Amino acid sequence: MKFRKLKSIIKLKLEIMSNTFKKNSSPSSRRKWLKDAALMGAATMASPMLMAEPKGSSMNSDGMITNQKAIRLLVSTYCYWHFEKIKYPIEKVIENAARIGFDGVEILQVQMESEDVAYFNKLKKLAFDNGLALPFLSIHQNFVEPDALLRKLHIEHTLICIRQAVQLGIPAIRLNTGSWPVERTPEYFKTGIAEPLPGYTDRDAINWVIDSMGECLKLAEREGILLCLENHWGLSSDLDILMEIYNALSSSPSMGLNVDTGNYVGDPYPQFKRLVKHANIIQAKTYYGGGTSYDLDLDYDRIAKIMREENFTGYVSLEMEGKEDPETAVPKSYAMLRKALAV
Repeated sequence: MKFRKLKSIIKLKLEIMSNTFKKNSSPSSRRKWLKDAALMGAATMASPMLMAEPKGSSMNSDGMITNQKAIRLLVSTYCYWHFEKIKYPIEKVIENAARIGFDGVEILQVQMESEDVAYFNKLKKLAFDNGLALPFLSIHQNFVEPDALLRKLHIEHTLICIRQAVQLGIPAIRLNTGSWPVERTPEYFKTGIAEPLPGYTDRDAINWVIDSMGECLKLAEREGILLCLENHWGLSSDLDILMEIYNALSSSPSMGLNVDTGNYVGDPYPQFKRLVKHANIIQAKTYYGGGTSYDLDLDYDRIAKIMREENFTGYVSLEMEGKEDPETAVPKSYAMLRKALAV
């Protein structure tokens, strides 16, 4: 169908060229016309297979092929572990990812078996040998901490993780705001409400997060690492607060945003749309077998449409949080995301 359309366009252009030739019959014009006509004729003789649109492309109204950058899918090592007593080896996640067809792996920092350089190099080489990227390191820290000394320890932990990312060749890190120390019941994930500790307010917490992340950004800028703040419950359940923190630090070239598809109070889609225009990376939740603390029936066709509307072309990292065996749930999630994102 598209090949016939292309032939019609070429025929029309030849007719226009012919009329031009009749109006201007100088030798140089005739030579140029004959050259262009030969090229057009060669194009019409090309096989439909050669004229087919490349993957991730489309034909515009003028019949020209335009390329669209394909979305790259990652799998988080968390998908296979979920903080069980025995850690699922990251090496095995890398091998699984290559077999299933993922483009890369997101590493959960607390899942690593060692913090030795030799271990980092082993993971880096294994990913390279399997043709996979290691673009993202997810870490855990809490800047919603009244004790300045404890906040300093969380800052130091983040600085260590920045250096680890450099060693691993990972360009971006996931950060949290942190949260007030409350028990996370299923009700918490419905309301997002966590009362501040006595004597403090959320305004205190916002200032702590901005100041702490500001300290971390100094090293991140020197090392060329992007710090991507996530909507990860806690203080960031309130998107106004999340964006206030992000905007306060966005002048830094190392300040980024990691947008999760599932961490929302209420309707996720308008909130996702609000954030994704600023996103450097997206984490995509699935809940096969039912979630552990909560689950959502997310419409990824709708989510993909929002991503296209906002021109998102970065990485999407799978976080399978369901109770189903990851050996079946991760490939299932991969197939669903590939179809929805059409990549």
